Amino acid sequence: MPLTEVLASRDLEWISSPRGPAPLPPSGLLDGLPGPTVEQARWWERHIIELLTGVAPEAKPESAPKPEYDPRRHSLRQRELTKLTELQAAGHSVSFAKVKRLRSAYEKQGLWGLVDQRLARPGGPTGRVDERVVAATVQAIAEETNRSTGTVTRLRRRVTQILAAEHGSSAPDLPSSATFYRLVKRLSQGKYTFGSAKTRRSQAKAPEGPFGSVSAVRPGQWMQIDSTPIDVRVVLDTGVVDRAELTWMVDLATRGIPAAVLRPTTKAADAAVLLARALTPEPMRPGWADAVRMSRSVLPHRRLTALDERLAHAAGRPVIVPETIVCDHGNAYISQTFRTACRAIGINFQPTHKGSPWEKGVVERSFDSLDTLFAQYVAGYVGRSVEQRGENADQNAVWSIVELQALLDEWIVTVWQNRPHDGLRHPLTPDKALTPNEQYAALVEVAGFVPVPLSADDYVELLPVSWNAITRSGIKLNRRTYDDRALNDYRRQHSGVIAKKGRWEVHFDPYDVTRIWVRNHHHGGWITVPWKHLRGTPTPFGELAWQHARSILRQRGQDKATEAEIAHATAQLLDRAEQGPEQEAKAGKRDRRVAGRTRATNAPSGPRPEPAPQDEVDEASDVAAEGDSSLEPLAKVVPLPVFDARKEAEKWRF
Repeated sequence: MPLTEVLASRDLEWISSPRGPAPLPPSGLLDGLPGPTVEQARWWERHIIELLTGVAPEAKPESAPKPEYDPRRHSLRQRELTKLTELQAAGHSVSFAKVKRLRSAYEKQGLWGLVDQRLARPGGPTGRVDERVVAATVQAIAEETNRSTGTVTRLRRRVTQILAAEHGSSAPDLPSSATFYRLVKRLSQGKYTFGSAKTRRSQAKAPEGPFGSVSAVRPGQWMQIDSTPIDVRVVLDTGVVDRAELTWMVDLATRGIPAAVLRPTTKAADAAVLLARALTPEPMRPGWADAVRMSRSVLPHRRLTALDERLAHAAGRPVIVPETIVCDHGNAYISQTFRTACRAIGINFQPTHKGSPWEKGVVERSFDSLDTLFAQYVAGYVGRSVEQRGENADQNAVWSIVELQALLDEWIVTVWQNRPHDGLRHPLTPDKALTPNEQYAALVEVAGFVPVPLSADDYVELLPVSWNAITRSGIKLNRRTYDDRALNDYRRQHSGVIAKKGRWEVHFDPYDVTRIWVRNHHHGGWITVPWKHLRGTPTPFGELAWQHARSILRQRGQDKATEAEIAHATAQLLDRAEQGPEQEAKAGKRDRRVAGRTRATNAPSGPRPEPAPQDEVDEASDVAAEGDSSLEPLAKVVPLPVFDARKEAEKWRF
């Protein structure tokens, strides 16, 4: 139909507004406005609706339009003039242009169109400060990234220098101190300009775009490895009280910890040994709660044992074979030793970009959890910084690094693997967080399990290497002497390796000082050489202790572990860590520190090749003792008199 016929026809009438209903009001923007401004807009909305429809908003649904505002009788201009007359009669100073403008704005923007836009306009972050001052302040804030933390006064002085260098005599004046403080607060928000220097540098390296994410659908698909100093003072092997360095890896799919190692400093060999420990089941040890056995955990123990017999008497920590390991550019990880170990086991090596700690954020965050869940309960805890350190906190160190390693292993099995993790929430059940063991049990049903057992030779290949000569007294390594009859044919002999000047390749376990392994360059294979003082030192956790533990465990029954038992074991573990060793619990600080230094040379438990038979070790020790003059009886010690200078002067007086 022609438009003129539609508009002039008496048989047609408008049943709705040509523009449709007004847009919904933006409630979030209205909440940020002053209350009187919003009330004024709603007052205008009532009159505009009455002008457009003829019915007030508060009228009943069946109410008829007012005659003077009926759209069927009066045009839009006539209704606008009527509303103008009504408002002016009520004492409001309103013009026709304003009524028309507000009506049009309401049809386009709804209630937001009736708001005074001068009040709704957001102010800039820098206000009315000169743009040249703003640019100089931004530059000065950026220069503070790698400097030691200063104050706003130093920053203000630097801004003055920048303006003088760039604009000379025409440089603008700085605003008042209060205005400058507000300007700096807004421009430095989230940059920690006057906070922690470490956090400031870390935030400056973060990318501007959103962070990406990697999804792991099976155990071992993605693992992250990193090292950090643990905030607990320990007694090192050298007798020095200091912090140890923790190296561990976290599985991204289960958030479990396959292996963790404490060392004075992390080296490439230690990282390689960590891989071997990840592929080895964690054995149950004497004193551990029966509730942490794998057979009593949620893990599918019987099905896993059918595939890997090593899990028969293991603790409740699953063996996870890494597929890809993500690490930073630390010397221990980018070294050829660690790369070779990954290649030998079939692991993909994936280093992060330099200066990008967020690319392995899971393992970075796990260190904070270690501090709050374990480290703060251990005797010798010193906090992250001097501000958080107690008085004489380092003097409370009673644990050797070997004993702290044993406590850490027990804590991982008892607490970490059985604690709900916020990163293990299913999208369909976000209110329920799973534990690492529960997540592993769920994923292994889908992904399956393929054991990768390490033989004794494989483990020896991953151990640290040292090149030493075989002398008449044996092999000296780290001030310890190792000797055996098997070396008789090779003493003072050239190994054949010219690049190493005839020295022999020696592999040693940093967690077991009782023996070393020498590569036989002449006939192939390995020669196991024990420590000649092995009989006089405590032996590490071995088969005899394990058999005793099995007899104790058989007496406790085969019931599944309950949450109460795990909680009780956790409490006992933290109490024991805080009190120190039971033998020194009632001793003084000095005695406890001396005992800690003594225990620092004890060998920890961990995966290692089968030890030599005890009778061979005893026989080798006897042979070594016969040729060692240091074991001869000591002569009678005659004490020297105390030197007295006065008496000596009397003798020589004439």
